[in-house]
Amino acid sequence: MSRSETHRHPSVVGCAVYVDGQRRTQPVHVDEAIEVAAEVGGFVWLGLHEPSAADFAEIADTYGLHPLAVEDAVNAHQRPKIERYDDMMFMVLKTAGYVEHDQLTATSQIIETGEVMVFLGAKYVITVRHGKLSPLRGLRKRLEDEPELMAYGPAAVLWAVADMIVDEYVVVAGQVERDVDELEARVFSAERRGHNVGRIYQLKRELIELRRAVTPLEAPMRTLADRPMKLIPDEMRTYFRDVSDHVSRAGEQVMANDELVTSMLQAQLAKVSVADNEDMRRISAWAAIIAVPTMVAGIYGMNFDVMPELGWRFGYPLALAVMLLACTLLYRGFKRNGWL
Repeated sequence: MSRSETHRHPSVVGCAVYVDGQRRTQPVHVDEAIEVAAEVGGFVWLGLHEPSAADFAEIADTYGLHPLAVEDAVNAHQRPKIERYDDMMFMVLKTAGYVEHDQLTATSQIIETGEVMVFLGAKYVITVRHGKLSPLRGLRKRLEDEPELMAYGPAAVLWAVADMIVDEYVVVAGQVERDVDELEARVFSAERRGHNVGRIYQLKRELIELRRAVTPLEAPMRTLADRPMKLIPDEMRTYFRDVSDHVSRAGEQVMANDELVTSMLQAQLAKVSVADNEDMRRISAWAAIIAVPTMVAGIYGMNFDVMPELGWRFGYPLALAVMLLACTLLYRGFKRNGWL
């Protein structure tokens, strides 16, 4: 790709024509690639990164892309899906990556997502990436090392993109599961950790973000695996079936982690409630114990002349002894019943 072409199409990160699974060594311009591919009986793979509407409009016109699909590709923030138009197919996949962190907090970012859109035609495949994640890095080189696979045409690129993204789902789900296990150990430890609620809620939010990437992709992958399509060779359906199995496995793992986090949140709230009840019982028990000497002292603190044992020499020690005995009996009773 020449410097002038890069200046004209700044969003283009790769453009090449493939014939019989082999990349043509001659450089090709974006605007001419589709014509070259048609002449030599191959297909063009065009890679874009966050194209602007103006930059993509010319490319869309050259390749005859459907305007609704172009709008989705430029605006991003789309749900994983697959759409078929007259002579092209448009697929949206959400990428997911695990964000390393020293400790899980109430504000930790665990999942980072991006998007990859794929336009598929008989003579072209266009990949459009959005976000910081670059899941397609090295994919072109890997496919070029497998010419027998690339010989299947644009569908091979679509499969490779989906396979790489879904494999990352499995990796991310496993890494998140470690966070879930660590948080579970904290929740059910003997220590009282009321601040775990914030951590649990944040982890659940991150799992929802991962679910938004994985779960909606299951139906499109089943469609590619099971339903005959003009742009997908029958030989490639076996490959898509493998990806469909992987995305289902990742979805089940994410769902299981999400349900476990929900149970942890309920357990943590129940644990906090039980701790609060224990505190209230302790406070009530000590209040009852303190009430006895307070009552006796209050009665004998009243300024009356005629009261029992006011003039008795041992009245004061007896009152103290009664207070101590009553408090001791109450303390033992509360202790035996688990209130203290």
